[in-house]
Amino acid sequence: MTDVTVAAPAKKASGAFNLETVTWVQHWTDSLFSFRTTRDPGLRFQSGQFVMVGLEVDGKPLVRAYSIASPAWHEELEFYSIKVPDGPLTSRLQKIKVGDQVLVGRKPTGTLVLDGLRPGKRLYMIGTGTGLAPWLSLARDPEVYERFDEVIVTHTVREIADLNYRELFEEELPKDEILSEVIGGKLRYYPTVTREPFKTQGRITDLIASGKIFEDLGVPPLDPAVDRLMLCGGPSVLADLKAMLVERGYEEGSIASPGDFVLEKAFVET
Repeated sequence: MTDVTVAAPAKKASGAFNLETVTWVQHWTDSLFSFRTTRDPGLRFQSGQFVMVGLEVDGKPLVRAYSIASPAWHEELEFYSIKVPDGPLTSRLQKIKVGDQVLVGRKPTGTLVLDGLRPGKRLYMIGTGTGLAPWLSLARDPEVYERFDEVIVTHTVREIADLNYRELFEEELPKDEILSEVIGGKLRYYPTVTREPFKTQGRITDLIASGKIFEDLGVPPLDPAVDRLMLCGGPSVLADLKAMLVERGYEEGSIASPGDFVLEKAFVET
């Protein structure tokens, strides 16, 4: 990792990566943190996509897939990460400071994009842990609100302290000078906690199966005719959610063949 200051001219990596400068770091808990970097002017992505992000270690890139947490229109790139003490990448990445440099892939990709969904009335963005990251991007994208009448972001975590970005959804976005007008009353935020007492407790799969989430939100149960879903999180919860949706008559979509739901499991585990 090159030791530079923000004011230093940015050096660009060759090949598949740009070398970007860290502009902001936020440590939420002992196991979660976020950071922002500069954004190469040539990088284009759709809200909800991911890129490879990491560091140069022993002269070689050590990277993992990270959903871009900032919206496509933002001048910086934001990422949301776990910290694994002995993880090959995150044990190093969690130590970055403003002015340090990280590798950011030049080719964004991923299935969590609006074009993978058929038109609908209500959009659920269901995330567990750092699987919230793509919703941080999409929830700040005006196109989402042009396509859907209601947008429901769920975030399931183990402990209340893990509900990072809660303030963004509950306070900042509704008051945002520009976005609040676009969002109107369309955005709903539904946090759930699995290991501590909280107003909404339990795994998101159980809350869907029991119907509690719909009762809490005051909306009808899932209906493939009007409800669309995006899913991001751990492999086991994604498998359970997909099985539940298929059982209800939902069809998985892609950019090539839009459907009723899309899912993405590309998020950092080490």
